[in-house]
Order: sequence, then C-alpha cells, then structure tokens
Amino acid sequence: MTEQTKNRRHRRGQGGFTLVELMVVIAIIAILATIVGVNVFGQIDTAGVGAAQAQIKNFESAVVAYRLKNRKMPTTLNDLLPFMNSTEVPKDPWNNDYVYKAQGSEYEIICYGADGAPGGTEMNADISSKNLQANNN
Repeated sequence: MTEQTKNRRHRRGQGGFTLVELMVVIAIIAILATIVGVNVFGQIDTAGVGAAQAQIKNFESAVVAYRLKNRKMPTTLNDLLPFMNSTEVPKDPWNNDYVYKAQGSEYEIICYGADGAPGGTEMNADISSKNLQANNN
C-alpha cells in the first residue's frame, strides 16, 4: 500500500460534521441570538427613559439660567437654546417633541414616552419635570 492510499483512507475516517450536528449548532445559536436580542431591545427602551429624564433636567437648568438672566419665565423651549449651547430644541429619544407648559412662575416639561401620546404605562408613560422634582424631594 502506498503512502498516498493510506492518507486517503485516514482522511475518510475523520470526516466533517454531520448534518444533524450542524443543525443542532445552528439551533443553539438561534436560541442564544433570540435571548440576547430580547434583552438588548428591552434595554434600549430603558435607556430611552433615562435619556429623556436627563434631557428634561437639562431643560430645567436652562429654565433657571433664563430666569436669572431675564427675570421672567421663558415662553417656549426655543427661548432656552442660548442656555443649552444648541441651535435647535432636541427631540425626545423616540423622535417626538418635548412639551413645555408655563403659567406664572410654574412650568412643566413633558415627554410623552415611546408612544408620543399623553398617559400610558411602562415605556409609554409620561415623563414630567414635576415628577422628577417630586422624586428628588
């Protein structure tokens, strides 16, 4: 028997993965990808809530700076742009406008959550400057 014939026989015995083994590996990878995907997308919404809260706090700081300089309340969020070093009012994490309400010396800045509509629960819940202030006290 030649050396070449021995090598051919040896290679046949080592064969690759079977179709069943490959299918099991693909199924495991698909399950893991699904688990990771669900967890990542859940964290994206949670991060959106945190980002909206942080932006509302930035607006509140700009309101204070505006009041100190102008001795009156801003009438719109656009009035705050010079105090935010920005050229336009940022959108919320879900690409909706923030809502600004002012009456006398009271004001409220609202993000309507992921659905962009008043009310809601969980990721669709409103995020308000009044709620943030109440939680800080």
